[in-house]
Amino acid sequence: MQDDNTIAREALSAIRLELDARRIPLKVCASKAGVSYSTFLSWFPAGGTPQIPSLAALPGLARALPGDLLSLLIPDGFHFVPDPQGLDYDEFAAGCRAFLDAKDRAHHPDSPAGRELSDCERQALDAKVVMLPVGRVA
Repeated sequence: MQDDNTIAREALSAIRLELDARRIPLKVCASKAGVSYSTFLSWFPAGGTPQIPSLAALPGLARALPGDLLSLLIPDGFHFVPDPQGLDYDEFAAGCRAFLDAKDRAHHPDSPAGRELSDCERQALDAKVVMLPVGRVA
């Protein structure tokens, strides 16, 4: 079994990969987090071993990272969810429609598990719930 530090470093590396994949500017993230660019890169390096941020950095990271990425730092089954103040209801409704469309496709008789949900469909639906645009940042 991996120790907590190894798990945290793997999560930090996964966050960096996802930031790059989404083309989220690292300098903007560092600025929103209230840390220098070099400090941010030490937490989320392109290669090598990430430094683990202190708990004091958490509020800054919450301002800098999308909630689904920040949630990678906590145990499975838990998620950071921002306060919906200032929520764009049109964007939220579009996310809900995307979830419902995926759920309807998953219950189609020709889907992998027929009318039941397969593991891959459940994972896809879970991802859509986590990605609902509630106060999305970055």
